[in-house]
Amino acid sequence: MFKELKENINNIMKLDPAAKTFLEVLILYPSVHSILFYKVSHKLYKNKYYFLARLLSQISRFFTGIEIHPGAKIGKRLFIDHGMGVVIGETAEIGDDVTIYHEVTLGGTGKDTGKRHPTIKNGVIIGAGAKILGPITLGENVKVGANTVVLKDVPANSTIVGKNGEIIEKK
Repeated sequence: MFKELKENINNIMKLDPAAKTFLEVLILYPSVHSILFYKVSHKLYKNKYYFLARLLSQISRFFTGIEIHPGAKIGKRLFIDHGMGVVIGETAEIGDDVTIYHEVTLGGTGKDTGKRHPTIKNGVIIGAGAKILGPITLGENVKVGANTVVLKDVPANSTIVGKNGEIIEKK
């Protein structure tokens, strides 16, 4: 767990020009704290301690402003920049090297059962205020503009923007 923590902090220092020191990131970045809480609550969840897992995730939410359901699956080096208001649903899956900005929701639409939250592949960047809803997939290296609402799959290496989720660039 300490190796992953160090890797996560080093990644944040690489991505965030405001990050000055390792100690500063460790102590002051809610992204780091929410991921640590998530790791413990996810382990509890996998071992069927659902109430304790949810309790810990809600304590984390109280202190960080970031709500990660303990059932979500999160890869390596997730960076939640600023973080306030981020919500990650129970069946969400997040790959490696993903960056999420504040006020992002990886949520459900209320009409699906089973897998009802998004799958986010490696290298995705999700802009502030974006809403990614339903059991959809964002392909590798997708960029989602601020305040974009995404309700359908987005192919790899695309940029998507706007309230109707319009793909404007595909490499």
